[in-house]
Amino acid sequence: MTDSLIQIDPKVMMGKAVIAGTRITVELILEKLAAGETAEQLLKAHPRLTEAGIRAALEFAAKSLGAEIIYPTYRPAV
Repeated sequence: MTDSLIQIDPKVMMGKAVIAGTRITVELILEKLAAGETAEQLLKAHPRLTEAGIRAALEFAAKSLGAEIIYPTYRPAV
């Protein structure tokens, strides 16, 4: 399990989820991957980041989205 690789501390990056021991946010990793950067490019740009850290960020994001409660709304057809 990669839970220990993610830390949330109000004193670090305003409480955003980060890779343990760094100031690299899960948000940053997701944004860069979504923009088309590869894991190799991320690792080169952030030497303290590891492949395990990238996987932990993805797992954390997936679990966070899975825990959301979605309330469908009715929208009449136009």
